[in-house]
Amino acid sequence: MAALRDLWRQGAAQLQAAGVPSPEVDARALLTLALNLSPTALLTRGHEAAPPEGLARYEALLAQRAARVPLQHLLGEVDWGGVRLRTDARALVPRPETEWLLHLTLQALAGQGAPRVLDVGTGTGALALGLKAARADAQVWATDLSGGALGLARENAALNTLAVTFVAGDLLSGLPGPFDVIVSNPPYLPEADATGAQPEVAFDPPLALYAGPDGLAVARRLAEQAGAALAPGGQLLLELDPRNAAPFAAELRALGWHAATAPDLAARERFVLARRGP
Repeated sequence: MAALRDLWRQGAAQLQAAGVPSPEVDARALLTLALNLSPTALLTRGHEAAPPEGLARYEALLAQRAARVPLQHLLGEVDWGGVRLRTDARALVPRPETEWLLHLTLQALAGQGAPRVLDVGTGTGALALGLKAARADAQVWATDLSGGALGLARENAALNTLAVTFVAGDLLSGLPGPFDVIVSNPPYLPEADATGAQPEVAFDPPLALYAGPDGLAVARRLAEQAGAALAPGGQLLLELDPRNAAPFAAELRALGWHAATAPDLAARERFVLARRGP
């Protein structure tokens, strides 16, 4: 029977042959999940053989990942922004780059007591729950058009025992404010991107990905509504496709906003930070 380190190596080779971008990392994650081991235990016990039931689970997980089911869906939960999130096909898997949007939002709230914050298009609830975990004094609302996504977000709120008000609706519908900060990681990909997307994207809800011919259809509607819902001096923070962050900031400035961009950790201008004039 193959040793654990050999199963890891064989699994990585299987995933690499299937075109998975990070085969060694994914194979290790799936092997530790199947055998209920820590990464450290996998290293220290790598000479041991896997029990038959664990081996069967590992092979089944490898087959799903080779079919390009997202790793996060197979793991079932991820650590993100200081909270634990269940992930499945009901909502977009929270991306690592969006953790920087959480950081920027917390910066925007610095020095404000009991701020009122709205997360638009909450998906898994990642931003709303990350904000509430970091700022217990904040009043946090979160909206989504998808009932499935809201169900998942509520499950994640219960998982983390965090109190967030979830509202079903399109953007700011039914939420007049005022809010100190409105934050959103809206759908931002141009529709043409669907033809060249990675296979894993097929497991994400299209509603959470694409926003018209240039990817800005939702962001434009959101900004139009946000202007009237922000408290004086309030801010709108958005994550957008790096191709669009600077052009959209320019659009907002032409409409009377004070708007700038901020880079992600890979130095791509991804975030728009905006405040209504004067």
